[in-house]
Amino acid sequence: MAGAEAAGDAGLGSAAAQEGAELAAVIGATVPTGFEQTAAQEVQEKLGSASRISRDRGKIYFEVPARSLPQVHRLRSVDNLFVVVQEFKDYQFKDNKEDALKDLEDLVKKLPWTDPLKVWELNNSLKKKKTKRKKHSLQSPASRGKLSDGGEEGGADQNSTSDQEDCAQNPVSVEPTDGQDTENPQGVTSRNGVEEEEDNEQSDVKAGAQASSESETKAGEGEAKVLRFRVTCNRAGDKHSFTSNEAARDFGGAVQEHFQWKADMTNFDVEVLLNIHNNEVVVGIALTEESLHRRNITHFGPTTLRSTLAYGMLRLCDPQPTDIIVDPMCGTGAIPIEGAAEWPYCYHIAGDNSPQAVKRAANNISSLLRKNESKDSSTALGVPLDVIQWDICNLPLRTGSVDIVVTDMPFGKRMGSKKKNWDLYPACLMEMGRICTPGTGRAVLLTQDKKCFAKALSRVGHIWRRAQTVWVNVGGLHAAVYLLRRTWERADETRSFW
Repeated sequence: MAGAEAAGDAGLGSAAAQEGAELAAVIGATVPTGFEQTAAQEVQEKLGSASRISRDRGKIYFEVPARSLPQVHRLRSVDNLFVVVQEFKDYQFKDNKEDALKDLEDLVKKLPWTDPLKVWELNNSLKKKKTKRKKHSLQSPASRGKLSDGGEEGGADQNSTSDQEDCAQNPVSVEPTDGQDTENPQGVTSRNGVEEEEDNEQSDVKAGAQASSESETKAGEGEAKVLRFRVTCNRAGDKHSFTSNEAARDFGGAVQEHFQWKADMTNFDVEVLLNIHNNEVVVGIALTEESLHRRNITHFGPTTLRSTLAYGMLRLCDPQPTDIIVDPMCGTGAIPIEGAAEWPYCYHIAGDNSPQAVKRAANNISSLLRKNESKDSSTALGVPLDVIQWDICNLPLRTGSVDIVVTDMPFGKRMGSKKKNWDLYPACLMEMGRICTPGTGRAVLLTQDKKCFAKALSRVGHIWRRAQTVWVNVGGLHAAVYLLRRTWERADETRSFW
């Protein structure tokens, strides 16, 4: 078994906020599968910390001072965050189910909980300050007028705000550390930034400890509080004698007995994570109440792209100041909105042939503008982004006027069809080649219809060269993100595709 990442006995330090400057934390982050290296680079650039990419795809680990938690939450490439209690890189599970589960129960008493719980408490204090600021802005007359005008602040952002306010009023006086991902109808936990594959050997199941006794423990400002908790087990591998539900149940029972917390599957304060990937075991405490990929979109469409995946795609093409970046099939606008937020010195153009999609994108942009105004009205200057309805095969843009094209192409499942893609893909690539600057232009394209894309690319190889492929998982589908570079050759609009 690997050594502990932190040390200490169980308990909550009441002076966690004051100790934040000296306290260090090993943070685990779930990221879009395939973009682990991108996330590690962002952590290095913004936090100055080296990251370790987990063998379990879609996770990275890095160490930061606890005082850097606000910067950690502002990372654009991570979906969920947790503080590591302890990691075991080669945990030896017993072959017998009862023995294996008993070992997990016994593990609880041996884990170094003190520092991770201090980090969790500090994280909660930061969230409560943020909630107070949100409530104050919502109560201002201007904000109330904006909210009632068109209801633009609905969707995920509105739910997040109401969750925080409800939690601020509950008897425990702290907020849930992580929300359930309602995008997964099967109730299967997916913390990779994408839903797990149905045919995969992984079994990621949310399960709460089934315990009911109540006790009091110290939390907050010296007052006696009853903390509520649940255990979430994410398990991958086919050599375990137990299920995720069984592991969460027994491990959670031991947590309840050790801390005398109250088990609660929905209104919990502490979410303990038990991540099992073959022989690798990581115990953690969740720091996010809902996935950070929900930050931009309030009006969802049938195929809304996660903001974290959009960030990874944009970063792949390395935008430079003054670049013109186009998403010709923008849908709800996830890619250009993320681009405008992170690369404000570029000019972003979003378009789609569907009037409903253009309307959703415009509404999402309006929501983002209001969010920026609520932060600081004196510096709200808008976003460098326009949205327009157009035909992807006949874009109203000058030849060679665009630096970067980034888009999520139709998979042919929820949108379009596989048959239509055989005509659409080559026409799209040719038109993208026409508007992109020869020699320096680049395109980052996401698609699950890899066979059709490869065929189309081979037909327009005189204007596009494939530079890199990143394999990703989108909604349980094996997909690919292609980085293409524009050649110097002129795009021939009359060229035969097939």
